[in-house]
Amino acid sequence: MDDATADGSAGPWRNYFLILLYRIPVPIAVCTAYGEVLIANPAMAAEWGAAPGQLRGRNLLDLFRPRSQAQIDRVIDAVRLGRRSRYPVEVRWRAGTDGAEREGELTVDPVGEPSESPPALLALLSVHDDTPPAAAAARDAASPVETRILALAASGATTAAIGSQLGLTVDGVNYHLTRLARRWRVQGRTALVAKAYVLGVLAAGTWPPEPAANVE
Repeated sequence: MDDATADGSAGPWRNYFLILLYRIPVPIAVCTAYGEVLIANPAMAAEWGAAPGQLRGRNLLDLFRPRSQAQIDRVIDAVRLGRRSRYPVEVRWRAGTDGAEREGELTVDPVGEPSESPPALLALLSVHDDTPPAAAAARDAASPVETRILALAASGATTAAIGSQLGLTVDGVNYHLTRLARRWRVQGRTALVAKAYVLGVLAAGTWPPEPAANVE
């Protein structure tokens, strides 16, 4: 995870990794050996209604509630002993978009070459299929990040400008827009903005566009 090797060759590979990470629809986070989030992709951040950068520095145990302390102890022992294997942890959490209780499996995989330094942890989240679906009102809701993206899109801001203002990559902005389009079953940015006004996500009669008071 170094930014570059002595000759600088690792830089491009790190950029490719970040681009790939942001495009993967599976919730993923890269953490320190102590569970502190270093990088989270949009899919992981979306579980909390946040932008990826807002999870940086948070601890996985603050975000997820493990069902068994024994599973956490296995990961701790693996990190301490330098083992390289995948360790499933059954977790629960409260979604940031609709407040619904969700359940799933967090697969923790120590990565990196064996060394004296503690390894980084790659955490992949799999949501259980039997997690109760959100109510219709929750499906229509937009997270705070999505709402800010919609407001900027309604004002005519480009994808790059939206990302710059909110601290997101272009891929991150597109991820949220695509996710909303699928949830609301519309196509195109114009239709997304129109649906946002119909659902009361954006305040009517204001310029520049802004979130409705009840979704702040």
